[in-house]
Amino acid sequence: MTPPEAYPGIEFQNVCKRYGRSDDAPLVVDHISFTVPRGTLTTILGPSGCGKTTTLRMIAGLESPTSGRIFIDGQDVTDQDAAQRNVSLVFQSYALFPHLNVIDNVCYGLRVLKLGKQQAREKARAMLDTVGLHGLDLRRPHELSGGQQQRVALARALALEPAVLLFDEPLSNLDARLRRAMREEIRALQQRLRLTVTYVTHDQSEALAVSDQIVVMDKGTIAQRGAPSELYEQPVSEFVAGFMGEAMLFEGLNQAADPAHPGAGNYAQLGPLKVPSPASLALGPVKIAVRPEAWVIGPATSAGLAGRVTKRTYLGSVMEYTFASALGDIFVISPQVQLPLDMGAPVSLTLASHGVSVVAV
Repeated sequence: MTPPEAYPGIEFQNVCKRYGRSDDAPLVVDHISFTVPRGTLTTILGPSGCGKTTTLRMIAGLESPTSGRIFIDGQDVTDQDAAQRNVSLVFQSYALFPHLNVIDNVCYGLRVLKLGKQQAREKARAMLDTVGLHGLDLRRPHELSGGQQQRVALARALALEPAVLLFDEPLSNLDARLRRAMREEIRALQQRLRLTVTYVTHDQSEALAVSDQIVVMDKGTIAQRGAPSELYEQPVSEFVAGFMGEAMLFEGLNQAADPAHPGAGNYAQLGPLKVPSPASLALGPVKIAVRPEAWVIGPATSAGLAGRVTKRTYLGSVMEYTFASALGDIFVISPQVQLPLDMGAPVSLTLASHGVSVVAV
């Protein structure tokens, strides 16, 4: 008999979700398959309406798939309801009981499982210590900060010792500074406890920061999945290239390698610049995705793409520029803050080896 550890934490096999009984009702989730390895964090990322929250709710047992199978630790849970699955969900709104203090909120699920009162409180205190809330047992939710309320919700979920922990936009109600701190805490906790986690967000930087794997969804399908660096540096489509970060998309032409330099490989022409392209990409029209940090600003010469400063913004650690060019306005982020360029200054723009991708139209 195969032990549970040998199976993925979560597995979707050709799962569909259709709202409505007719066969022509729209598919919210359209034949998706993916796995979440045990002890890792997978983020489901995409714009509003792409099907990511429905996918999370199907893992939790709050929605049933129209077709396909869902497995947790190798067990088919497709037909099980939420109460039968060893899964905990941390909601965007935290869903704390306002009339209960912190420790009673954390104890709630344990008491539902018929754990003794003393044992439940001991376990709840241990979970509160784990998430850094020691000594706050008797406070009510309204006496806590947003970050502390998030930790209470996390402690309540962890107390149930779930096989899978789910997060639905957990940081969207926090300010930017607290969001960054909480995502680091969630990631550190997941790695320390080796939790199997699925995390839903529409925030690309959040997904890049916390994930072992990212599943990008678009219109109910999986546009691409892989490691954060793979999706950022090697997007396979125009949608993924544009969604992962602030890449600008340019029309380009994919051309065969120069016979005089065959080792250089195929390239896409972007104005006067040549961008290496994947060997598998067909020749002809393509899109070239360039991230703001990929542009290299140099003195005006005959080499590179000629540009002229039309906007500049000082942000402390970086400068943001907009350059007018033959390719249109180009947005550039530069770490060179010591010597900012003057408005109207002429420059030549070239490309670094990172942050540039060539994808099919």
